[in-house]
Amino acid sequence: MSPRAGPEAAGCLFCRITRGEEPAAVVLESSTVVAFLDHRPLFPGHCLVVPREHVETLGDLPPHLTGPLFETVSRLSRAVETALAADGSFVAVNNRVSQSVPHLHAHVVPRRRGDGLRGFFWPRGRYAGAEEMEETRRRIAETIAASG
Repeated sequence: MSPRAGPEAAGCLFCRITRGEEPAAVVLESSTVVAFLDHRPLFPGHCLVVPREHVETLGDLPPHLTGPLFETVSRLSRAVETALAADGSFVAVNNRVSQSVPHLHAHVVPRRRGDGLRGFFWPRGRYAGAEEMEETRRRIAETIAASG
């Protein structure tokens, strides 16, 4: 196991898939990343892209895996669109909330005009005003600056 892989990796469904211990409809794999069909797809062709290393959230992803993961997501989104004659694709990553398996995974979903998905899967709102928006922006920017 990698230095970041704790005991949770042994029981992790996606770790078992990447090790070949669980069946999956694998569409692409490399030494660092595996992509496979979601067993409960939004639409046929809905894929998940996971790092082989057990990483729970995007914030935990080590820098050496960022490129390989997102290069695979990019490559797969093009392949899904072409292979399935889709109009486009939807790419998403959940962190903790709505993350059914606590192992980082990116969803690549083929999209077609009129397919029934409307924007995001959650209700959208507005800031109460410019002050709330600026306060939110400031807090995020300060946190980024403090983290180096």
